[in-house]
Amino acid sequence: MQYKIAVYNIAWMRDLFQPDGSPKTGGKEGERSRKLARIIQAVDPDFMGIVEGPDTLVNGSKTATAQLEAWTSEFIPNQPFQAVHGFPSPGQQELCAIFKPDRVRAIFTPETAENDRFDRPFLMDTTDRLIKEQYKHYRPPLELSLLDSQNRFLSRIILAHTKSKGIFDKVDFARYEKLSQRDRLRLFAECAHIRQRCDQYLEKNHPVIVMGDINDGFELDFYENRFSKSAVEILLGDLWKPDFILKPILPKPKLNAHGWTPNSSRFTDKITKDQFNVLIDHILVSRQIQVVEGKVWNPYLEKSDPSVQSVRSPLLEVSDHFPIVSTLNFP
Repeated sequence: MQYKIAVYNIAWMRDLFQPDGSPKTGGKEGERSRKLARIIQAVDPDFMGIVEGPDTLVNGSKTATAQLEAWTSEFIPNQPFQAVHGFPSPGQQELCAIFKPDRVRAIFTPETAENDRFDRPFLMDTTDRLIKEQYKHYRPPLELSLLDSQNRFLSRIILAHTKSKGIFDKVDFARYEKLSQRDRLRLFAECAHIRQRCDQYLEKNHPVIVMGDINDGFELDFYENRFSKSAVEILLGDLWKPDFILKPILPKPKLNAHGWTPNSSRFTDKITKDQFNVLIDHILVSRQIQVVEGKVWNPYLEKSDPSVQSVRSPLLEVSDHFPIVSTLNFP
């Protein structure tokens, strides 16, 4: 059976909520919520992973789940959605998801082994020197089990927002170089940890979906060439284990004068100050899952798609990312 699976970095969605967790309905935040609701209705996902969702407090007095369900009830009342979140992050942007309960169910099912949990420190050799260093996910990836409406298992889902490669401090070039290498190694470590979990699932013959803002692409930039690896390629898997390879739902992007195509976001080059298009949001699926269709809802690229063009203005105004949308056929 086919399902529409999407992921969207909504960019500081927490700003759309009051301190008590209720959605803001007036002002610019209320208007942004109405535009976001138009996008979600146009995409019409059975499941949508949300990056940079509303925050969850450790004491449980405010959760991303409750806020998302209140938000969808307010702004998309004709389509009942349920929500789910996982381990709270130290910051103010959460990984969470919404789904149609009449189509699918998404259940938070984290690894429970103390030394293997995504909210605990882990060891990883990122430099291939046989020396493991300690890392920790700033935003613990969200591990879900996706079920159909009859509670039959469909797939494992891992939603991630991995380490940004951007340097936002005022630094000289020597310091910039040092911080860039540090951040790249942390990005490698986080993706290697996620990949280990994928292997655990695939060894049990469980279909797997990895989605989110990975902050990396497929090609070798300067630092990836230096380390002979990229974060996305780590997630894709080992060519010596072809049955365990994950496949992207999008074609490999091509480089042109404005950056990469297709692209889901863009950044300002630190040196030239130019805007550069990048594909850093991804949906990767295991071989058991058939990709029927996959696209970035980028109105600059999908000029002939009436659904994308119907929400062109909201897509350009709501977030600095575009949704990644796929139609998948599960075994």
